[in-house]
Amino acid sequence: SKGVHYKTDPISIILPQPRVQIRIHSADMNHHIFGIGTDIIECLRIANMIQRHGELFIRRVYTDHEIEYCSTKKSATQHYAGRWAAKEAVLKALGTGWRRGISWRDIEVRNLRSGAPTIVLNGGAREVCEEAGIQKMLISISHCRSHATAYAIALGFEST
Repeated sequence: SKGVHYKTDPISIILPQPRVQIRIHSADMNHHIFGIGTDIIECLRIANMIQRHGELFIRRVYTDHEIEYCSTKKSATQHYAGRWAAKEAVLKALGTGWRRGISWRDIEVRNLRSGAPTIVLNGGAREVCEEAGIQKMLISISHCRSHATAYAIALGFEST
């Protein structure tokens, strides 16, 4: 391909003009990055929404699992804000934004036993992924007293 080709192990980066394409190689698959997304939100904004709209807001945006997880935390608002940012970042990685057929609850943040967050997609968000060939969504979430942020990477696979 045209452009500069850097080969490292296990990541090969191809810098064609004018686009950047990254392929992550494993033994039998090429992983393509279809999209990235990031979001940042003030925790106070989420706290105000919860105070103003209460259970209606929480049930509209978060799944039962997310509510159970966040409500057990000392700084629940920070955890709700982190999940809000994650949902927004996932939408940006999908390249769709909020479109008809995707709801807040279609994007769920769960935690592995290690504590690492993971994304579970349902409904319209899952359909968008299937149509685009996206098979995995990576997520990173961070928060402090004032802000929460998240970064998402949408990956698709291509057989070698």
